[in-house]
Amino acid sequence: EPAKQLFSEKKLPSIGKAMAIGYYPRGCLQGGVPLPVTGKTWQVMRLSRNRNWGHPELVKFLERFAPAAAKATGWHGILVGDMAQPRGGPLPFGHASHQIGLDVDIWFMPMPDHELSKKEREEISAIDLVAPDRLHVDPKNWTPADVAFIKTAAEQPEVERIFVNAAIKKELCRVEAKEKHAWLEKVRPWYGHADHIHVRLKCPADSPNCRKQEPVPAGDGCADKDLAFWFKPGVLHPTPGPPPKVPPKPITLADLPPACKAVIDAPANPKAAAQ
Repeated sequence: EPAKQLFSEKKLPSIGKAMAIGYYPRGCLQGGVPLPVTGKTWQVMRLSRNRNWGHPELVKFLERFAPAAAKATGWHGILVGDMAQPRGGPLPFGHASHQIGLDVDIWFMPMPDHELSKKEREEISAIDLVAPDRLHVDPKNWTPADVAFIKTAAEQPEVERIFVNAAIKKELCRVEAKEKHAWLEKVRPWYGHADHIHVRLKCPADSPNCRKQEPVPAGDGCADKDLAFWFKPGVLHPTPGPPPKVPPKPITLADLPPACKAVIDAPANPKAAAQ
């Protein structure tokens, strides 16, 4: 049975000490905790997905980052997208990572000045900051507040990496060209990510089975050679190839760290609540 089905069926986290297990795109989460869906400076979107779970360090990060981001940008707060499922693991759609409770998507959209309804949280879409040609940011949507938003996230010491669209990385490099900043080294281009940042935290000290992210290459990633790949025509506008003759084998529980079987088999934490 595909692991994504096993993990998506679990509506509550496992009992046990909180631990991130495995690697960001191949692992699970023991003892996950929820981010409350509404805070003073944040609101969680897409509640029907039940993905507002994470390692306690991720929840603490968001509780600290949300007011800091609001202050830096002038926004009322932030809109939080997907974190992890209650027990982490492969997701049925949307992400290859977000499996060990240390990844979160945060939208490029200021939190409104009122509490969104469940319907609004399902239907509102994030703002795409990249121009239609995918080569630059869109001047109609991009603002200095977006730079402050990304910078504030990257400056947090527990943040390992931030993924953004290549056009956004290029614009950050242009804006910050006069000075070299350590925070900019953490911000790396990746496919998509035009309407949100993907924040990834370091492995917590309490999770010995968490595999660390490989270090970024030396430098801030702003050199032409570092960005050239992302602006090749085939990367910007890929042409779909023929479907594979043999469908790829889905990830099973046996493909995950052995501890993930115990996470799946463990009783639910009766004190945990998604909302």
